[in-house]
Amino acid sequence: MRRNDFLKTMAALAAAGTLPLSARAASNLKMMIPANPGGGWDTTGRALGKALIDAKAADSVTYDNKGGAAGALGLAQFINSAKGDPNALMVMGAVMVGGIITGKPPVDLKTATPLARLTSEYNVYVLPANSPFKTMADVVAQLKKDPGSVKWGGGSRGSTEHIAAAMLAREVGVDPAKINYVAFRGGGEATAAILGGNVTVGGSGYSEFAEYIKTGKMKAIAVTSPTRLKGIDVPTLKEQGINVELGNWRGVYGAPGISADQRKNLITMVERAIKTKSWQEAMEKNDWTPAVLTGDAFAHFVDEEFAKLRATMAKAGML
Repeated sequence: MRRNDFLKTMAALAAAGTLPLSARAASNLKMMIPANPGGGWDTTGRALGKALIDAKAADSVTYDNKGGAAGALGLAQFINSAKGDPNALMVMGAVMVGGIITGKPPVDLKTATPLARLTSEYNVYVLPANSPFKTMADVVAQLKKDPGSVKWGGGSRGSTEHIAAAMLAREVGVDPAKINYVAFRGGGEATAAILGGNVTVGGSGYSEFAEYIKTGKMKAIAVTSPTRLKGIDVPTLKEQGINVELGNWRGVYGAPGISADQRKNLITMVERAIKTKSWQEAMEKNDWTPAVLTGDAFAHFVDEEFAKLRATMAKAGML
């Protein structure tokens, strides 16, 4: 076949939508980030978008930040506006699962299409640089003395940092219902509150606070991992005598009502993206741990997470 005839044939197939994913023109994707700018979901969504472009799985990616209610506001917008759209993606994670359990929003995550779990990381608790407290033991002592005087700052109600604070209170003999938890709509707001000394202790994924910890603007006092994080000299809650361990994972969903083939294509695109140099650089920069799980295995994992978190939150007195 002559070159011109070959190109004409390829163009005709592309127009008809019958080329395989690797041969078709890449998509113009839309990424719902159900949080305000500056937090973990925002960082994850934009890093994934760049990786999709670098992998030539997408021609462009546009982003829509919609924060509030542990992601439920963004989830509602995604479900209502993206139905059947094979080019729509939404970042989500453990925080959304916890928020759905506590908030009981009118939208159902099961309506959307699970694609892939991407990363996992543990939370860190920090003090403002000018805090009168120096350690988690200081915070716990004050918590026991006057629970309401300790303001815990973090993500939406039901976030992993909220759950961990309630678990911590229970472990040290304080009624979890008495903790003074201040919820923020995004990582940027929480960071500003901590830097301004407007909360006693702040919690989030380590990556969100890493630069402030390194520059001394925040003092890290505990991580929620089972053992110390590699290369990070911050004690775990467990080694400080507080039996609390809790991880935070993040993933990506597709729109409701897409076909099995469209779902498969999106999963393939994500798999290509996470092999790129830019994604690997984002993983290293943000201290994310790879935790890739796709398709039905990911859907099953989310179902298990709902049951596991519901049990944990009930035990911590949050339900």
